This record gives sequence, C-alpha cells and structure tokens, in this order.
Amino acid sequence: MSAPELDQIRERITALDTELLSLLSERRGLTNQVAETKIKHHIPVRDQAREEQLLIRLIKEGQQKGLDAHYITQIFHVIIEDSVLNQQAMLAERANPGSALPLNRVAFLGDRGSYSYLATQKYFSRRPGDLLELGCQSFREVVGKVENNEADYAVLPVENTTSGSINEVYDQLQNTELSIIGELTHAIKHSLLVAKETTLANIKTLYAHPQVFTQCSHFLAELGNVEVKTMDATSSAMLKVSELNRDDVAAIGSEAGGNLYGLFAIKSNLANQKENHSRFIVVAKQPVVVPLQVPAKTTFVMSTVQKPGALVEALMVLKENNINMTKLESRPIPGNPWEELFYIDVEGNTQDGPVQSALIELKRITRYLKVLGCYPSEEINPTKVAASKALTAG
Repeated sequence: MSAPELDQIRERITALDTELLSLLSERRGLTNQVAETKIKHHIPVRDQAREEQLLIRLIKEGQQKGLDAHYITQIFHVIIEDSVLNQQAMLAERANPGSALPLNRVAFLGDRGSYSYLATQKYFSRRPGDLLELGCQSFREVVGKVENNEADYAVLPVENTTSGSINEVYDQLQNTELSIIGELTHAIKHSLLVAKETTLANIKTLYAHPQVFTQCSHFLAELGNVEVKTMDATSSAMLKVSELNRDDVAAIGSEAGGNLYGLFAIKSNLANQKENHSRFIVVAKQPVVVPLQVPAKTTFVMSTVQKPGALVEALMVLKENNINMTKLESRPIPGNPWEELFYIDVEGNTQDGPVQSALIELKRITRYLKVLGCYPSEEINPTKVAASKALTAG
C-alpha cells in the first residue's frame, strides 16, 4: 500500500471518528430528554430489563456487520454507564435547587497528578460550574478546608480493593459535622515513573505514598535491595523524582499523573491485584436530597451496648428490613478502651420506608447512632447478557 493510499484511509478513519463523536453527543442529548420524562413520572433511572434487550438487539445487529459480541458489549456498557450517571446528576440537581455553584472549590490530598486529584476531575466533570482545585498535605487539612469555608467539597479515599480501608479517613469522619454527598470508584493503575531513560535494575530509591507501597508489595519484594521512601501524597513522590532528575530514582503513581511532571513509565500494572480500584467519598457542609428514582447509599456510624451479641442484634435489624449492607468497618473510640464505633454502608435511601424503619429501631437499641450521609450510588454494575441469550441473538 502506497503512502497516499494510507493517508486516504487515515483521513476516512478521522472523518468517521468525528461522526461518531457527533452521534454520541446526539445520543446523550436524547437520554437527557429521557431523564426529563423520568423526573415527571417518577420512573427509576435504571431499567435493566430494557438494557438487556438493547444489548441483545445490538449484539445481533453487530454480528451481522462482522462485529463480535464482546466488542459490542464493552462499548455499550460504557455508553449506558455514561447515560445513567448523567441522568442521576440531572435528577440530583433538580432535587437540590440552588446547590449548583458557578465555582466548585474542591479540597483533596496531594497536588496535580495524585489519585485524589484524578478522582476529583472525574467526579466534577459531570457537575455544572468551574472547578478550583485545592491540594492539601493531610486528610485533616482536606476536611478542615470545608469546615472553615475555604472549600465547598472534599474528596476523600475510604477504601482500596488491594490495601483495604483507609483508617485515617474514617477517623476524620468520626470528628466532623460534614455530610457525605457523593461517591465514586476510580481505577488505580500503578506505574514505575522516571525522569530519565533507565532500567529497572538501575533504580536504587523509590518514592510513593504508604498506601501505594502496600498495594504494590509483591512488586517491591521482587525488586530486592531498593530504598523505599514514603511521601504524603503520590503527587509529592512524582514531584520529588522530577526535581531530582536522576536515572536511579523512581516514583510509583499513575502514568497520566506522571505526565504532568514530565515523567514516563518504564513498567506498568504494579499492583498486587490487577483489578485495583479505590472508592472515594465527597463531603460537604450540607446533606443532599436523593430522588427515590436514583439508587442510593446511606452511611451511618453507631456504637452498641456492651453486652454479648449486641452487634449481631443490630445487624439483624438490617436483615429484617431487607437492607443490603455493603461495608462494615470498626474503629476504636478515643478515650474509651476496647470500645468500637462501627461504620456501616447500606444500599437504600433515608427517605424510603425500610431504611427509615431500620434507623429508628437501631437508635432504640444502640448507645449512639449518627447518619453521615445519604447520597447517589455511582457504582454502575454493567447489565449482564446471558451467554444463551447472546447465542440466540446470533
């Protein structure tokens, strides 16, 4: 194939890509119109039966055009997730008039390029208003920014699929009056980042946040005799390596974040678990109202009476109200040796009957209970198409 022929093909691909963007924009506009109807008629955002029918039809049509089922499913899972999250954001904005700000001042750990920075960018990309990023050096400072009206929101990581819960954040939640108003899950992809061309064998010093070292412990064990230096944020580690500008030092962080500091990756996928995700919460001074059409989570903290079976009795209240618990975390109560506060996440809305009933009963049988927030769930589980149905579609 000659160079002119290749250029012509590439020009056609570019034109098709532009056309795809226009079609995706048009499709998103139509789904926003669907959201208007759902608001008016109180229809839930998710309709997984319809999503399954849509995927089956698309698989059938795609196969007729030479496209395999996995390819089609992957593409439309992303499109459906985008549609659901946009509709949820629209419904939430309508349920909280006056909450949209022309400027969103958001505090997070680290600076540009940290995982909290990337999560902040992701969450507020769906919200109206400009974004003012306020990097901080500690979780206490992050929370304090909102408490002192220096920020409107704070983004905080609470757990990771590899290293587990981030206890320092739970301890901050224990001592603040801020409310959880949102959540998101962000994929964490650790890479070995350097400022100069080098080899893995040449690296003598590694910089990273302690949580990152925990998540990459298997990789560190394979490295052998390398000095590990902990930093207060991933962005600090990347900045340090950039400033040193040597071929024997490296940072562990995201490749996208490293690019902001002139770093590049010499090895990727460093985490112990290849499916490595962190869950972040968004907190603010005022709670939000979550429309009943939107899947919601509620987070509360409680301490039980000091008697055998007290925690089991409390958890049975959730079972009796058919409420699914997604998280249970215990933290010591300062000044009260051997006593624990339990942080609990459940699926459900505080405006809904089952959650209301459960909270009333829990207040009756526990020593202390406080709702930390009811907020839209942004964990969008992809609609599954059974293999038998996919084959039938073909």
